[in-house]
Amino acid sequence: MTRIKFPVLVFLALAAMVATYNTITMINSYHNRSGHVGPGAGEDDNKFSFESLIKPSEETKRSSPTRLFHVAVTANDFPYNRWQCQIMYYWYKKFKDAPGSEMGGFTRVLHSGKPDNFMEEIPTVVVDPLPDGEDRGYIVLNRPWAFVQWLRKTDIPEDYILMAEPDHIFIRPLPNLATEDIPAAFKFFYIVPTKNEKVLRKFFPKEKGPISNIDPIGNSPVIIKKSQLEKVAPTWSDVSIKMKDDPETDKAFGWVLEMYGYATAAALHGIRHTLVKDFMLQPPWDTDRGNNYIIHYTYGCDYSMKGQLTYGTIGEWRFDKRSYSTGAPPKNLTLPPPGVPETVVTLVKMVNEATANIPGWKEGE
Repeated sequence: MTRIKFPVLVFLALAAMVATYNTITMINSYHNRSGHVGPGAGEDDNKFSFESLIKPSEETKRSSPTRLFHVAVTANDFPYNRWQCQIMYYWYKKFKDAPGSEMGGFTRVLHSGKPDNFMEEIPTVVVDPLPDGEDRGYIVLNRPWAFVQWLRKTDIPEDYILMAEPDHIFIRPLPNLATEDIPAAFKFFYIVPTKNEKVLRKFFPKEKGPISNIDPIGNSPVIIKKSQLEKVAPTWSDVSIKMKDDPETDKAFGWVLEMYGYATAAALHGIRHTLVKDFMLQPPWDTDRGNNYIIHYTYGCDYSMKGQLTYGTIGEWRFDKRSYSTGAPPKNLTLPPPGVPETVVTLVKMVNEATANIPGWKEGE
């Protein structure tokens, strides 16, 4: 096998792992999700007590230019990541200056070690990937390492940073949900530190406090003070690598290991997060747009022509980002049949608008 083909094969294998993991976890666990939770709330089998969401006042947000946050998305140079970043950046530009937005600049942190053909289209900083073999076949380990390098080499004017991912689409203007001391994050139902105390104690010793000090989050989406992230990022990278090198932890966490790495690193620095349910929705499981800010299209959307969800089975109608692993989707995707939830309809319409307006968009590139 040639060297050129190897990264693509690794990527496709990892994509298959994600699809399998998503199917199992979503079917078994999705409906355990809860709502807004303040920092410091306890965990009990992923069920949370409800506390007030901590947000800055509207007066504070209007009067302080330092409330702007920089949007940062890590990506490699695979076509799969490129087209997602193009769509994400299109919608960022649509909402950046809208009323209620506190979005500042945007950076694609490209961890390929070399420029690509999208440097002029999307603001990009190139950083190095981990050395050959150091990602242990788990490409996501490059994410924390990319943030470490970016923070060290770039003069970021905003005081806050939103860590985002290529498969995020802004669906309305996003304010700064963080405070000076407390970052804002999205609660993932499948990140349950209290159920994994045995392995987490290898990285979060008892003298650091109860295991519930580790929030049920990943690094994205998170809005965090830049000074906090500068402390957390190196620890996040180190902890994630150590977790990957420990067979028991690697087996326990699988694809979400790096998410546990961030949550653990933040807890090691004494940082708790406000959990914001409305931060993000994930079709097909979230069916109403509500007051959410971001669509995360990580899960495949499969439906019969009668509008019935057929998750785990390829539907008569489908939208799944993995269908476009080797290149961009075509323009003018077919809309879902009647009866499909508004979140899925919104997603496809937003993809179609972006592909219709991004110059030079070509299927498969």
